[in-house]
Amino acid sequence: MKTIGIIGGSGLYEMEGLENIEELNLDTPFGKPSDSYIVGDFGDVKMVFLSRHGRGHRLLPSELNFRANIYGMKQLGVERIISVSAVGSMKEAIVPGHIVIPDQFIDRTKGRISTFFGEGLVGHVAFADPVCEDLNKVIHNAGKAVGATTHFGGTYICIEGPQFSTRAESKLYRSWGVDVVGMTNVPESKLAREAEICYSTIALSTDYDCWHEEEEDVTVEAVLEIIKKNVATAKEIIKETVKNIGNDRSCACATAAKYAIMTDRSLIPEKTKEKLDIIFGKYL
Repeated sequence: MKTIGIIGGSGLYEMEGLENIEELNLDTPFGKPSDSYIVGDFGDVKMVFLSRHGRGHRLLPSELNFRANIYGMKQLGVERIISVSAVGSMKEAIVPGHIVIPDQFIDRTKGRISTFFGEGLVGHVAFADPVCEDLNKVIHNAGKAVGATTHFGGTYICIEGPQFSTRAESKLYRSWGVDVVGMTNVPESKLAREAEICYSTIALSTDYDCWHEEEEDVTVEAVLEIIKKNVATAKEIIKETVKNIGNDRSCACATAAKYAIMTDRSLIPEKTKEKLDIIFGKYL
């Protein structure tokens, strides 16, 4: 049975249609995840759902325990993660209500822990192409199948938040050719790559940030209204996606850490080996 992880962002706190549901509270070597994991069957697919900000939206982007969240997914056998995130549009053509499937990230966060490496273990995974191309294609096709206006590819800039961008920042990001702006997909995507989990994002455009002179500046009220509509579409895309994902992974994500470790194996502390056994154990 394929095991697919869903990390739900703003407005997406549960998935309907799951059977044999159980709620799992996990402890990890990196602390507690954002919430309990909701595990259930969706046809011949096992789905593992996690509310990124906690049910009731209790955690700021900067408060998220990204390492615990991804570690828990790995612990539960997840091989692919579909991330659902609310974003601001940085381009006229990406209208609020549209869906974007990004293929690049720019990291503008400050001080977030973005790796499982450390504590006597040094490694570097390739991150030139930060999402799974194969999974991206399946999600894009699913978006078309359910009738969503979907933009395939694009750059997601991740800012620290929780404040929205200043007008100067928004214009700067546009000058860089950025497509959408959000607050959560980094370091989430980096950690998924180290854990050899395929990762893709369904980015839900909610507003034009503050660069668009003919539109009102972004407000929470406006965002929430669009989110309600977008989340329903995202759920349909997810259901269509999981039905069309193959059993085998031929992408580079599956072996991303194979040649990443630099440290002499004999010098890696046993405590570190134990802590990271689920992530890098087969290479240690």
